[in-house]
Amino acid sequence: MLIGVPKEIKNHEYRVGMVPASVRELIAHGHQVIVEHNAGIGIGFTDDDYTSVGASIRQTPEEIFAEAEMIVKVKEPLAEERKHIRDGQILFTYLHLAPDVPQTQDLLNSGAVCIAYETVTSAAGGLPLLAPMSEVAGRMSIQAGAQCLEKSRAGRGMLLGGVPGVSPAKVAIIGGGVVGSNAAQIAVGMGAQVVLLDRNIDVLRRINVQFGAAVETVFSSKDALERHVLESDLVIGGVLIPGAAAPKLVTKEMVHQMKPGAAVVDVAIDQGGCFETSKATTHAEPTYIVDDVVHYCVANMPGAVPHTSTFALNNATLPYIIALANKGYKKALADDVHLLNGLNVYRGQVTHRSVAESQNLTYVDPKVALGL
Repeated sequence: MLIGVPKEIKNHEYRVGMVPASVRELIAHGHQVIVEHNAGIGIGFTDDDYTSVGASIRQTPEEIFAEAEMIVKVKEPLAEERKHIRDGQILFTYLHLAPDVPQTQDLLNSGAVCIAYETVTSAAGGLPLLAPMSEVAGRMSIQAGAQCLEKSRAGRGMLLGGVPGVSPAKVAIIGGGVVGSNAAQIAVGMGAQVVLLDRNIDVLRRINVQFGAAVETVFSSKDALERHVLESDLVIGGVLIPGAAAPKLVTKEMVHQMKPGAAVVDVAIDQGGCFETSKATTHAEPTYIVDDVVHYCVANMPGAVPHTSTFALNNATLPYIIALANKGYKKALADDVHLLNGLNVYRGQVTHRSVAESQNLTYVDPKVALGL
């Protein structure tokens, strides 16, 4: 198979779909790889690094999309990229379709086979291709939130961990999944007062075992959520419903009642965000203010640490890329129900139920679509 790796073009996105070591693995399996000029430069890989392992370089994204049977990316294709995606082409990347109607329509119209990293599942019930980026984003959320609390950024002027004789900031983390547990780890390490809310008792037990008394665990009733959001200096939104739009758990009224200079970091923004006041921002302009509350809603947070993020992502995606290339997409999907769960759009049909329900589109079972 001929695999193409275009350069990412989202604002301040420096990650790359495959590092040279991953390219070498695919070539060892008998495949060809074409890489766009300077695709890996953001993490220090030159074109020579790719050609030295057997890849060929193309100067433009148009060449990559025109030639490749499978496109391997990091972020969802932007409008200028989507116009080059063609019928029958495999697109393997993060898509986050539920809140993104224009992207969904363009991918449906393209006739492509679109497999989303974020809905591929595992036998253990996890999301193995989302987990590494959730780990990064969860840890980054506390760094970002700590900066948002600085007065120069319109925050409350608080040091997250306080100092002897001065209380630390209170951090409320909504959701105890991969994002929430990693956020808690960093917040505890920085000396903050941490409370984590979730509706799953087993999750709360796991957090309690992991952190003990360092993290207060709370069942996320409406009353508890409102009370802790209003009491907190920093609120982290880490809620995920796989493939679906994030629920708007923190209302505009709650934000209006938060402390002046408090901060929110909405890690769920890729799926539309879990604060009613959230709107996607970029690394160039990461924050905005609503009712004196600083909002950090960068849609590609791990892009700020591309070296760590790219290697973590490649470690997770490479086995699936090899399977798709070795077997072809039909057999690879037929052989692995967890990879099949990643199929969001197949040749003009929506094959992920949550995406279809979010946009009131017709859902087609992926097995039916593929004729399995």
